[in-house]
Amino acid sequence: MIFSPLDKTKINSRLLHKILIIPTLAFVIFLIWLSLPRPLFNDPLTTVLLDHDGNLLGAKIAADQQWRFPESEEIPEKFQKAIINYEDRWFRFHPGFNPVASFRAARLNISRGRIVSGGSTITMQVVRLARKNRKRTIPEKIWETILAYRLELTHTKADILRLYASHAPFGGNVVGLEAASWRYFGVDAKNLSWAEAATLAVLPNSPGLIYPGRNPQRLLAKRNSLLETLYRHGVIDAVACELAKSERLPGKPYTLPQLAPHLLAHAVSDGRRGEKIVSSLDISLQRRVSDILGNLSPQLNANGIWNAAALVIEVNTGKTLAYVGNLPRTDSHDRGNDVDIVTAPRSTGSILKPFLYAAALNDGLLLPNTLVADIPTQIGGFAPENYNLTYDGAVPASRALARSLNIPAVKMLQTYGYEQFYSLLKKAGLTTLEKPAGHYGLALILGGAEATLWDIAGVYASMARNLNNYNAGKANDRSGFDSPHYLADDKKIKSIKTGKSALFDVGSTWLTFDAMLEVARPGEELLWRQFSSSHRIAWKTGTSFGNRDAWSVGVTPEYVVAVWVGNASGEGRPGLTGIGVAAPALFNIFRALPATTWFRMPAGAMMQVNVCRYSGYRASSICEFSDSVWIPKSGAKTAPCPFHQLIHLDKTGQWQVTSACESPENMLHVPWFVLPPVQEWYFRNKNPFYKVLPPFRQGCDAGNERRNMEIIYPKHNSILYIPVDLDGKPGSAVFRAAHRDVTLTVYWYLDDNYIGSTRQIHQMALSPDCGIHRLTLTDQNGERITIVFEVVSEKKE
Repeated sequence: MIFSPLDKTKINSRLLHKILIIPTLAFVIFLIWLSLPRPLFNDPLTTVLLDHDGNLLGAKIAADQQWRFPESEEIPEKFQKAIINYEDRWFRFHPGFNPVASFRAARLNISRGRIVSGGSTITMQVVRLARKNRKRTIPEKIWETILAYRLELTHTKADILRLYASHAPFGGNVVGLEAASWRYFGVDAKNLSWAEAATLAVLPNSPGLIYPGRNPQRLLAKRNSLLETLYRHGVIDAVACELAKSERLPGKPYTLPQLAPHLLAHAVSDGRRGEKIVSSLDISLQRRVSDILGNLSPQLNANGIWNAAALVIEVNTGKTLAYVGNLPRTDSHDRGNDVDIVTAPRSTGSILKPFLYAAALNDGLLLPNTLVADIPTQIGGFAPENYNLTYDGAVPASRALARSLNIPAVKMLQTYGYEQFYSLLKKAGLTTLEKPAGHYGLALILGGAEATLWDIAGVYASMARNLNNYNAGKANDRSGFDSPHYLADDKKIKSIKTGKSALFDVGSTWLTFDAMLEVARPGEELLWRQFSSSHRIAWKTGTSFGNRDAWSVGVTPEYVVAVWVGNASGEGRPGLTGIGVAAPALFNIFRALPATTWFRMPAGAMMQVNVCRYSGYRASSICEFSDSVWIPKSGAKTAPCPFHQLIHLDKTGQWQVTSACESPENMLHVPWFVLPPVQEWYFRNKNPFYKVLPPFRQGCDAGNERRNMEIIYPKHNSILYIPVDLDGKPGSAVFRAAHRDVTLTVYWYLDDNYIGSTRQIHQMALSPDCGIHRLTLTDQNGERITIVFEVVSEKKE
């Protein structure tokens, strides 16, 4: 066959069209493939906080003021069946659009002359939601159909249904099934009844018109019609249908739970905004702890105390089981109730003392019952006082901890070194020590620094965990320190770097917890120990200067409970003490916890030694009474008892003698427990067993063998500031001394001028002029002691 040039041109044109149509179609398909938004939805989300079982603890509304929960992982079966039967019966079978429904909708729209039915499938509605509900036109409808088919190619039916349930409007500012379930019924979506599921299934179709609370009859009719449909299709039986139709419609939307608002805010600040956060909290315990603090609120408020916080940590996992950041607001006044006290730096009071005690044991600086001085003390310009303003002279270290005595704690820190203790606290996880060690000085142990309840609870939990791990054979005697956490899916708690080894050996930790058992519970004193049903709890309280912060922390092998009470503003109040207001809450929380056990002694990390019963030091050869006790292995390097001395008496045992006045064969060599004069002065009044040294027999010179007198205040080379009285006259300072022999008179000289004498109680009010002075004291036996001090007109910093 012969083609003309014109025919050839036509053939070539057709071939060209056929050749071009293939890439054109491919390009169109490619554009359609890319036409879906990625991601489909990019709206701001509500931050949702759940407990470890998925129960709702609280939620923070999205940035656009919509209650839009993060996408659900699965849709409850009741809602699936209700929404499919209401919106799209053939959802499981069509490819994204339903030709029959589309034809029916087109015919209806043509007959009415306007769009009255869209024939939209659930898939098409997902597309329309993703495209922000553009104007309903025929071209838009065609495009939605194409995109619905495209969506079906890359998403499962379950995915599409999940997208619809998560982003469908449910009236007002409620978006998505999860938010609607809580706002309208106060329950999780998985707990919806058939009536509730049917009510929510009919809402997205016209959420503005039948928003709960409006047009209730129309909403009721739609819900009941859907329930009848479910019955006809065999989804529910007749009884279930009638019972469902008898249920009431929702009224005013529920307020979402706010059981842990401060933890929710904490999670948002951690960068978890818009997430569904599954926490480690237990909703029942969270409610119980909140109620315990709330029940104390009226009593606290009556005293002008408005804030409190509590934590419960599971020791072995580091999980936070309860997190109450503050008391709820009770009136219109701003009481600081929005402040998260758990993470707010507060003055520590005495709550750090157990760490110092453990550190001193760990370093072999003392044994559990080593005597520590408890006497009037002035170190530079620092003059610590015990809370009860009394002195014991000397007190076992463990008792000093149990009684929270300030002066022995300062003495221990002076020996340990505040720089070293500062470093230890930072390694342990205290994140609020932002100034150098010298800024805090010795006041570090008495509340001179700030810490958070979170950090404090974390250190105590780490100590307990290390002890548990050792006893379970999971670690050596120096495991690391770890911070607590609040996420349920944290497989491993975050470890804090501590260098070559951890801070305390487990023997020191066990002895510290053992000493903390001795504190009396509020209102019960030591009687609580008689009840076998009571928990054995190592616990400590703390009260900051000015009664601004009240702390209480308790530890068992299973739990750490930490409580803070006070005012977020820092205002102090009378009676705001750890023992008075924080400890009762602590023990009420422990009563709400399952029964606990007690720590097993880590015998492998300890050793038995004989210690002097009176001094608590390792027993020397002349100690009269000794006891076998368990100590950390590091305690083997501690010195033997320095207080037992061998004294020489005459044959009657009534007088001390020397070789200058008595032959050695006529002497009795007797071991005697002897404290320094000032310690003895206070110690003997509280310890009846203490025997004062016999005096030297007349004619026997004591020489320099033993000092019997000591000046308590002021110390040698100290600087005194003596203020002027209100009447303008020079003020005075009380100078004090101690003497072993209460029968002797002490003569006082200021700058070599005799100013008076004292007997038994040796103190004198003096008003020296500004300048350097010399104070001399002499007793009847001629013993003499002299110190130098300076008086200034203005207090030197």
